[in-house]
Amino acid sequence: MTPAARLQAAIEIVDAVIEAATSGGAPADTLVRDYFRTRRYAGSKDRRAVRELVYAMIRRHAEPPPSGRVAALGLVEDDPELAALFDGSEHGPSPIEATERAMPAGQVPDWLKPRLSPLVTAEDEAALLERAPVDVRVNAARAERAVIQADIGGDVTATSPWGLRFPPDTRLDDSAAFSDGLIEVQDEASQLVALACAPQAGETVLDLCAGAGGKSLALAAMAPEARLVAADVDKRRLGNLPGRAERAGADIETLLLDPPREVEALAPFEGQADLVLVDAPCSGSGTWRRSPELRWRLTPDRLDAFCATQSRLLDLAAPLVKAGGRLVFATCSLIEAEGAGQTQAFLSRHSGWQAQDPLEAGRRSGAGRLFAPGHDGTDGFFIAVLQKG
Repeated sequence: MTPAARLQAAIEIVDAVIEAATSGGAPADTLVRDYFRTRRYAGSKDRRAVRELVYAMIRRHAEPPPSGRVAALGLVEDDPELAALFDGSEHGPSPIEATERAMPAGQVPDWLKPRLSPLVTAEDEAALLERAPVDVRVNAARAERAVIQADIGGDVTATSPWGLRFPPDTRLDDSAAFSDGLIEVQDEASQLVALACAPQAGETVLDLCAGAGGKSLALAAMAPEARLVAADVDKRRLGNLPGRAERAGADIETLLLDPPREVEALAPFEGQADLVLVDAPCSGSGTWRRSPELRWRLTPDRLDAFCATQSRLLDLAAPLVKAGGRLVFATCSLIEAEGAGQTQAFLSRHSGWQAQDPLEAGRRSGAGRLFAPGHDGTDGFFIAVLQKG
């Protein structure tokens, strides 16, 4: 592919990303992969170059541009030499007309800026659009971090006692450490959720929104003798956990929930859980480093829906916790309503609960702590630990 053809391919893919973002379609990575599935003539260098152009366009724009071409004009504004690729060649984009204009560059949608945590700085906003490193969690039940580091390298993470950090795009899923269940890819902030949970041997631990089980695996590694139950409404994602648990040597029960009958399924745990983790569905605003098109998918209505779901899950979890037990609430978000605001509302609805502060990293935010890429070098995360009186 010529450089002009690569740019045109990126424009076409971004058109598809814009459509998917506004209609709830497939994520950008899937669209890039699908585009080249029917274009076998593109070599690995072509695919890599096109992907980089696609993500450069996405990262530059806080809100969906009108088209992929307008997104590409934004790259030209930042690097005028790219204008030469609009050459009108057979597979390249048509020449730029005098009336065409790029959109201004941005990091956070204008409507969302006032809804971010007041702790979020300009440095945090800029870091949200940088490429994320690859963090792994060493399986503490089966290996020591120093031994794994000697084998696969990486830098020790700042706060997690199990983390190792690698440059972006590092592949570790073909390593013996991964296949032997000694490491799992997991951002440091996610590891800190498990650290805040502090499960103990003999406890009953319920991961209420387990998904594919990344945090369940971390909890199991911390307390192999605890009873750990991973619950979720997504059968496909939860179905990935047994295989991962077997590889890690973890004993984890799974519980598929069927909305709106979650209360019935969870009744055996009422007043019985020492720890309930609610890693709730959220905007994902803390993960824009990895999925920058999430900015284009978020709307005020969708944010309100996420907040309503979080509130319902917290109210669902509260009766499950025994006296003296802990409820840990986490969201991969930098939005105030999904963090400090959500926990404050919970404490207003439920008497007898007290906020704990088991973590020293991050910044204190209401009843919890906020982690941000600029300040902490992690994904954006809010973590709160609430103890039942």
